[in-house]
Amino acid sequence: MLLSSEPVEHVRVTAKDGTPIELKVTDAINSVEKNGKVKCAVQKYAGDDPDVTNGVKIFAAVSKSDAPGIEIDGGEGVGRVTKPGLKVPVGKAAINPAPMEMIKSAIEEVCARFSYQGGIKAVISIPGGAEIAKKTMNGRLGIVGGLSILGTTGIVEPMSDKAIVETIKAEIDVSVASGKKSLLITPGNYGRDFASEQLGINIEEAIKCSNYIGETLDHACAKGIKRIKLIGHAGKLVKLAGGIMNTHSSIADCRMEIIAAHSALAGAKASDIKRIMDCVATEAVIDIMIQLGINSSVWESIGQKIGFHLQERTKGGVKVEYIVFTQEHGILVRGTTK
Repeated sequence: MLLSSEPVEHVRVTAKDGTPIELKVTDAINSVEKNGKVKCAVQKYAGDDPDVTNGVKIFAAVSKSDAPGIEIDGGEGVGRVTKPGLKVPVGKAAINPAPMEMIKSAIEEVCARFSYQGGIKAVISIPGGAEIAKKTMNGRLGIVGGLSILGTTGIVEPMSDKAIVETIKAEIDVSVASGKKSLLITPGNYGRDFASEQLGINIEEAIKCSNYIGETLDHACAKGIKRIKLIGHAGKLVKLAGGIMNTHSSIADCRMEIIAAHSALAGAKASDIKRIMDCVATEAVIDIMIQLGINSSVWESIGQKIGFHLQERTKGGVKVEYIVFTQEHGILVRGTTK
């Protein structure tokens, strides 16, 4: 629109994977004669993916520039990077390399079509983005004032394991870049709440690793982290005693099998082990072990195996302190790898 002075209702762009995409243009504002700028938007569609940015309008404003080349920046609602460790330098708009390259390529293509050789300035904005960003992890990553322009292909895909792990890695990278050598890691909100309310630990910089304990440990080791405090509910962390480092129930459960095996080692009878195997919740099985008088010895045994498998996973590259708890019974076992 800037170079042709003609309205445009649809644009075609090519995603990073080569997929052609046709997008409807909305909210076109042509103010070339007034301030030399054309502005318009496309609306984000997240499909079935749970995304707080679904339906938002993402604007681009372009103008000719006296400076040669292409300048791309973020405006209203696009965050700024304030911490090192991300793919975007400190001080720059939070527009990741892949979408930045796509924007630049699209501008170059249009300039070539109209034989325009001057400079172009493009500003990306998301009205309301600062408020929406409060519902995201941007603040924890040091991205302030708005949302990030993310992505690798330009096409939304359902949230994947890889995407979650990459987010965890980004948090670790930011911590390392700030000079940290130790991390607090929790699988979820239960661990965060317990660390804060029962242990008095500052959880502002805690990293939520979800079910991906193994991948989190791997990346922490690779980044030179020396100490990790891992705090989690028994229902999650008991799986570590079986060497299960992805604790999602769809990957593996074995909670009762692990507890039953250690109960047998503690002297439980076959009939009691059957009661344990029939339980569906960790809290219930703890009540049984308390009745049998073996709860402490069972968790001590489980703790030793947790330490063993954490040691094996990290190869001694990082010292891991682990704390296993339930809300009703408090700390069940804690220990530290060698």
